[in-house]
Amino acid sequence: MIKFEEIAAVSGKGGLFKVLKPSKSGVILESLDEQKKKLVVGADARVSILSEISIYTHTTEGSTPLIDVFRKIQEEFGDDTGLDKTSDADELKSFLKHILPDYDEDRVYVSDIKKLVSWYNKLAQISADIFAETEEEKEASAND
Repeated sequence: MIKFEEIAAVSGKGGLFKVLKPSKSGVILESLDEQKKKLVVGADARVSILSEISIYTHTTEGSTPLIDVFRKIQEEFGDDTGLDKTSDADELKSFLKHILPDYDEDRVYVSDIKKLVSWYNKLAQISADIFAETEEEKEASAND
């Protein structure tokens, strides 16, 4: 089973990738599509690990982790958001407003929401339990 912490996006490359392992020249990735293409991205590539991405909000924390947003989407919509990258801007904004009412509309662009929806749809298609709480998270929340 794939873990959320192993998934990355690469600037300039569409889709999502599983991080396989570091190499001398960068990181070895595998596409999450049917082709399972492997590629090596150099240290100069902008690789973003999804578990380190947050959405800007007007809360005291200033942002909400992407995994929390994905979990809210799953809770509300299951595996089908009914949206895709062709959805119009107003529809996308109202979707995010519904999921994350305090998101920062000045700092979160429609292109960001499109990525969010496309990533969610892809991951839900691959494995719905990718959004489940890890044992570490369950223990941490039990200790709070």
